[in-house]
Amino acid sequence: MMKIAALSLLAGSAVAFAPAPLARSSTALNAEKSQALPFMNRPPLLDGSMAGDVGFDPLGLSNIDDVGIDLYWMREAEIKHCRLAMMAVVGILQVEAFGPAPGCEAATAKCQMDAFWQIWNSHPQYIAAGLIMIMFIEAFSGIATTTGRESGERAPGDFGLDPLGFLKGDAAKVEKLKAQEIANGRLAMWAASGLLVQGCTNHLGGFEAMSKALSDNAF
Repeated sequence: MMKIAALSLLAGSAVAFAPAPLARSSTALNAEKSQALPFMNRPPLLDGSMAGDVGFDPLGLSNIDDVGIDLYWMREAEIKHCRLAMMAVVGILQVEAFGPAPGCEAATAKCQMDAFWQIWNSHPQYIAAGLIMIMFIEAFSGIATTTGRESGERAPGDFGLDPLGFLKGDAAKVEKLKAQEIANGRLAMWAASGLLVQGCTNHLGGFEAMSKALSDNAF
C-alpha cells in the first residue's frame, strides 16, 4: 500500500513539473500569406483593394506612417513614376528609331544619354524650360496629393484625366485597366532604368545595344 502511495505521489510530481503545451495563437495560425511571397505573411495594409496589389512588401514600407509619409503617398509616387517611366521608354526608343524632334536636330546620338548633353551644349534653354515645367507639375501634384490624403475624396494618382472615357465603362473592365497600368508601369520602370544605365555605360541606344547583344551571342 505504501508503494502504491509513493508511486502516485511521484506521478503527480512529474505531471506538475512537465512543460505545458505551447499555445499557438489563432492570429499566427490564421495569418494570410502574401500572394507574391507565400513564405511571408501579407502586410496588414496591403489587403488587395489597390490595383496591382499582390502583397509584395518585404521591407515593410507600407507600414511607415511616422515620417510625414504613408501608404497614400507611396501609392501616389508609384503611379506617378509608372506613368513617367512608360512615357520615358517610348520617348527614348521613338527618338532613337525616328530621329529627334523639330528644333532638336543637334541631338544626333543614338544613345539618348549622349543626346541629352548634345542638347545641353547647343540649346540649354530647352533644358531650363523643361525643369521649370517639371517644377510646376510637381507643385500641382503635391497640392492634389496633400488635399486628397486629408479629405479622403481622391484616390492616389487620380487627376480626373480621362478624355477617352475608359473609366466610364464596366467596373470589372475599369479595374482590369488599372491593374494593367500598374503592371506595365512597373515593367517600364525596370526598362527605363536599364536604358539609362546601359546608355551611360556603353553609350549605345536601346535598339542598338539589343542588336549588338544578339549578334555577339548568336550561335
